[in-house]
Amino acid sequence: MTIFLDIDGVLVPAKSWKSPELMDDGFPSFSNKSISVLKQVIDKSTTIMLTTSHKYRFSIDEWKMIFLKRGIQLNNVGRLPENTTFLSRRDEIVNWFLNNDLQDDFIIIDDDKSLNDLPPDLKEKFVLTSPMIGLSERNLEEIITLQNQKVPLL
Repeated sequence: MTIFLDIDGVLVPAKSWKSPELMDDGFPSFSNKSISVLKQVIDKSTTIMLTTSHKYRFSIDEWKMIFLKRGIQLNNVGRLPENTTFLSRRDEIVNWFLNNDLQDDFIIIDDDKSLNDLPPDLKEKFVLTSPMIGLSERNLEEIITLQNQKVPLL
């Protein structure tokens, strides 16, 4: 399973009236609820593909340590290519799928509503979080349903 994962609005709720608490690594802490949900849907074989705008702020090893300090052990972490041409998140994801051979064993988790305009074969595997809440139990049910179904790519 590959999870295309955003951070802001997914693991770090976006509350405009409050700055997120930074940990000693300089990155915000994740919400406990979001950590709990993510831990329920990953296993040792899961690949986390970072889609966040922060994806190149840290190396892959640093990202693994960021997750580990927040209680999430990840063995496989990747990231979308660096967005030097300022593509939308939707276009970044679509381009990745056009250039990579990933079958139907994936989920996209993001708070970006523009991803509702993904092509149908990708949108079927998209879980939209509420940016002020982040990844929640409601999303967990949706993710488990998606993990248990196979949606063929066109």
